[in-house]
Amino acid sequence: MRQALLLLADSRLPAGAHAHSGGVAPAVDEGLISGDLADVVEFLRGRLHTAGLLAAAVAARACHLAAATPAPTEARPAAASPAPGAAAADATWAELDAAVDARTPSPAQRQTSRAQGRALLRVARQAFPHPALQTLGTHPHHPIALGVAVHAAHGTPHEAAALAVAASINGPASAAVRLLGLDPLALTAAHAALTPTADAVATEAAQYADRPTDALPAPSAPLLDLLAQAHARSEVRLFAS
Repeated sequence: MRQALLLLADSRLPAGAHAHSGGVAPAVDEGLISGDLADVVEFLRGRLHTAGLLAAAVAARACHLAAATPAPTEARPAAASPAPGAAAADATWAELDAAVDARTPSPAQRQTSRAQGRALLRVARQAFPHPALQTLGTHPHHPIALGVAVHAAHGTPHEAAALAVAASINGPASAAVRLLGLDPLALTAAHAALTPTADAVATEAAQYADRPTDALPAPSAPLLDLLAQAHARSEVRLFAS
């Protein structure tokens, strides 16, 4: 894997991922996850097949679309016509953004996705300047920003999907260690045992890269939605989400 992509996957990337538990924090608060390692593993497995699959498919699609994004032309007067292809590009990203909104029924999760997307976009624009990054607005959904950042770093849709899958369980796993005091070695071993499943989800998600946006998967995770809403109303929070 390219070094630039390893940088995007690094937990030290200043995009705020460490502040998000992916639903682990509210699940612990509600007693749905205890100090039992098996509980955490099943939670991560569920995320892989729901939120992980959706994020990976969107990231792969965004990476594919970024390759077709027209480069901006020279600055032109306000009254001038838009650059050729600019309107089509805007419509394409708007369609993808709307597709993610439609597949994210929880307002709290939509807000979290956009907050993470904004943070990642700021990093990517500095580290991997690319025309497509300038077309995403200020608060894109996180998997959209990730997919375009991967393309800007010369990655492929499959690599974008793989990074999204990894992000969908790495953060929650880290949060579980901090919240439950789990043995990090034992959790790492359990995490490693999930890698065949994670690889399969990434491969499945990558197949959506060149399909129409409305064909993206729509896996349902009602419990994650409910936990996100409960967490947003919590008065005491160790994690942003």
